[in-house]
Amino acid sequence: MNCRLPNSSDPLLFTPGPLTTSRTVKEAMLRDAGSWHFEFNERVKWIRERLLSIADLSRSDGWEAVLLQGSGTFGVESVFSTSVPPDGKVCVLANGAYGERMGAILGHLRVAHTMLPAPENQVHNLDLLDRALSSDPAITHVAAVHCETTTGILNPIEAIGRVTKRHCLQFVADAMSSFGAIPIDCESGGIDFLISSPNKCLEGVPGFCFVIARRESLLGNEGQERSLSLNLAGQLRGFEKNGQFRYTPPTHTVLAFEQALKEFEAEGGISARGARYQRNHSALLEGMKRLGFKPYLPPSVQSYIITAFHCPADPRFEFSEFYRRLSDEGFIIYPGKLGCANTFRIGNIGHIFEADIRALVEAVGEAIETMGVRMGAEAAAEMKS
Repeated sequence: MNCRLPNSSDPLLFTPGPLTTSRTVKEAMLRDAGSWHFEFNERVKWIRERLLSIADLSRSDGWEAVLLQGSGTFGVESVFSTSVPPDGKVCVLANGAYGERMGAILGHLRVAHTMLPAPENQVHNLDLLDRALSSDPAITHVAAVHCETTTGILNPIEAIGRVTKRHCLQFVADAMSSFGAIPIDCESGGIDFLISSPNKCLEGVPGFCFVIARRESLLGNEGQERSLSLNLAGQLRGFEKNGQFRYTPPTHTVLAFEQALKEFEAEGGISARGARYQRNHSALLEGMKRLGFKPYLPPSVQSYIITAFHCPADPRFEFSEFYRRLSDEGFIIYPGKLGCANTFRIGNIGHIFEADIRALVEAVGEAIETMGVRMGAEAAAEMKS
């Protein structure tokens, strides 16, 4: 299968998630499961073990995979509310909306923190991080986003982790949009907490998130957690006690994720899935550039997860109309999220293939032609006249 089913009535989602899923993942949810039943608990156990295996980690080496109800943001908040001690402080590296959201979470939790911002089109500066950690002995944790889907920029997460470990601090990595498609070495990268979600590169559906963590780091602040329902250590203790979620689990989502992981394995794991997304990305760039669209990021920092494009300068281009025309043809893209540039975003992940990308590009070309939008030099010449 290298494109969506011809009889599918679902639109194709070119977004950073939730995203297009296979028919068989959807069909896995057509069953009911008892949340306390031993068969469901065995499925949860298998998923937890499989997540560690994908990360090339194991429980015998001191790692745990913990599932938690809610979106990926719930997972980020659970890590901060669980792992940071009362006198702790977090240094947040931010070059997009999701790094900034980490700061907002810490503010609501009343956790001491400092923001280390970078321009949205630049990766984080390791020398600045090193100096910031040297100058502030109160810092106990560092947090950063791997693939910042505000732009699609790919931050050097393992290098950031190594700087963090030189200062003997804990490192929290938001790998929401990268885990499963981009290799991440948690051990050598000094990562203590890696947070992700089923409805990204693993091509499941929304409903829960997961945290892969060093057991020692996860339980190091036990008894001082700031939340009941987002207590990650408590969730782990629940799994250890009886194999169950502490509170009502998203049973149908779990069943879908079990199927998604089987399909991930059948495709060939991280290398194969990442290669498909890279082919999608290459086809997207080639087609959009041919139409006259300019990517926001330079190639050196651009991931193959999602790409931000500058909106055409022609005043006849209105994103809302552009979006509607693509939606009418069954293609869902994403608006921009930058304050400094007028952009929109197109994702390459999910159960989509090169043929789907080419179909999208063709629809983009038809949309701008119908709207009368002029691109590049043609638009500039018309505006001068």
